[in-house]
Amino acid sequence: MAFTRLELRCPRALDPRPSWTVGEVLTELDALEATRRAAPPTPLKQQPEWASGGSARKKAFVMRIEEEDDTDEEDDNEDARALVTGARFSCNDLECSGFEESGDELDSSSTSYHLMGKRSTEKSILLELERDHHLKIQEEVRSKLSSLEVCHQNEIQRTISAFARLQKYAESRKEIDRRLDVQFQRKIAEVLDKHLSMVQRDHEQKSQIVERRIRDDAAVEEAKRKEQSMKEEKIKQERARQEAEARQKATAKLAADEQKAAYEAAQKEAVEKEAAKLKAEAVSTSSQISQNSLAHATMATNIEIISELPGIKIYADRSALEAESRRRALHDQVPSNIYLSKEYSRYDRQIGKSISKLMPTTDSVKARASELIKALDGQDCPRPIACRLFADKMISIVKSRNPTDKTFGKLAFACGYVMLLVINQVPDAMDYLLAEFNKVCMYTVPKHLHALNAQARNTDYFRLIGYQEEDGKLQSTEKYLVNVVAYIKLYAAMIQTEIKGVRHPYGLAEGWKWLAMFLNTLPAIPATAFALHAFLKVAGFALHKKYGSQFMKILDVISRHFIPALKAQGSKVQPEAINNLQNYLDDKIYLEEPEGQYLAQQLLSKMFL
Repeated sequence: MAFTRLELRCPRALDPRPSWTVGEVLTELDALEATRRAAPPTPLKQQPEWASGGSARKKAFVMRIEEEDDTDEEDDNEDARALVTGARFSCNDLECSGFEESGDELDSSSTSYHLMGKRSTEKSILLELERDHHLKIQEEVRSKLSSLEVCHQNEIQRTISAFARLQKYAESRKEIDRRLDVQFQRKIAEVLDKHLSMVQRDHEQKSQIVERRIRDDAAVEEAKRKEQSMKEEKIKQERARQEAEARQKATAKLAADEQKAAYEAAQKEAVEKEAAKLKAEAVSTSSQISQNSLAHATMATNIEIISELPGIKIYADRSALEAESRRRALHDQVPSNIYLSKEYSRYDRQIGKSISKLMPTTDSVKARASELIKALDGQDCPRPIACRLFADKMISIVKSRNPTDKTFGKLAFACGYVMLLVINQVPDAMDYLLAEFNKVCMYTVPKHLHALNAQARNTDYFRLIGYQEEDGKLQSTEKYLVNVVAYIKLYAAMIQTEIKGVRHPYGLAEGWKWLAMFLNTLPAIPATAFALHAFLKVAGFALHKKYGSQFMKILDVISRHFIPALKAQGSKVQPEAINNLQNYLDDKIYLEEPEGQYLAQQLLSKMFL
């Protein structure tokens, strides 16, 4: 018995478990389906050779039974003939449309084939096995594709769910970050508030320490002075007679000066009357009457305005002018050249030497104040002369020191402390100081003299407004403005100085009054702009600390009225004058403590606490 090896017509490189993606599987199925539809139907079996040469009629399948023995052939002839004419099985309508792997082609009017044949049995079985294998592969692919689609849908659902969770997590993180940011900003605000409170408390403690030291020093000096007063009482009694004689001499000298001034005024008046009389003889009576009226009006105007130069307009408050006139009258009672006399030159040198040693330190302030108080309270020099000498030397520190130096601001504050301590012990010195301030700088009144025409702007006018002579010539406008700024800084430092337990006769209230009169009466020009900036730079911090919102209203007036008035003058105004005020307002410098307001304490100084 023979065995036949049957093999499937399948590519040897075909992997039964391919690692395909869903897209590759779908593409492959679409290609197989297209190939199946495009290929013509394939027959199960090619036409055998013995049937290809016969007639074209339809042939049937004939089953024959061969005889097994030769001996029985004759006996069974009839039976064999009967069996020869058996039934025919026709397979004309049988088609094989399911086999796509067959390479044979069949015409539409193909002839029928015999299903059974000796030489095509293996091929038929192979085709059946191949078809079963193909159907099995298709079923597995469809099952795999279905499972992949289900997995794909599950993956999509998981992705959507993951995206939703991610979005929800992102929103929750944003909310958490927002809350953390708000909490962090709140903590920053609290820390900043604590820091500012600590800084303010530290400044207040420093101020209290400095004030306590100065107050204690003043108390110690007062105790020493009282102790010495008991010992010096006898000396004072002995010197009383000498003082009386000195006063008589000073009074006699003042009377002589007044008589001389009156004599000169009388001579001048006589000359003017003589000229008026000669002029009156040359005109008619009506003209004479009108001229006399005009002269009377002119004299009245000269008395009111004080200025002896024609064509000058005064910008000032009436009360400020009256106060200036009263101080000047007191100041002029002592001759300006009193320091030249041999009798008082020693006191002038003593006061000048003490002021020249002044430094912006607590020890220096205490030492200089004590020396000056002792000099002013002495019995050898009359009080008015001593006060006049003290005021002259104190204000002349602007000339002896360099006003453009950065340390001048600290020196101005030191002068403020010295002036306050001296005034507290010698109150008469206050009027002499103010009179000297008004003399060297008219903006301390406050007052401004404006020349109405070019003729009025002569040398006398510039001397009147404060220009000084240098080598026989008037100083430049730049140096004049530097001096104005220095005098205003010194004036503002005296006003803003405050010491606990020490009464200030000309403190911040007077500074507030001065600032209001300055803005109400004086015009906006470069000189007034520099003066205003210097005053605010030194005393603005103290005024803001005391008056608060009211001081802010003053700054608003400067911003809305004074600065625009400066800008309206165009190129006539120096840009620096406008920029100084604008930067002071924009940078809020009034919130910063001026450098040098609290004096530096030397390491080896003696503490009185």
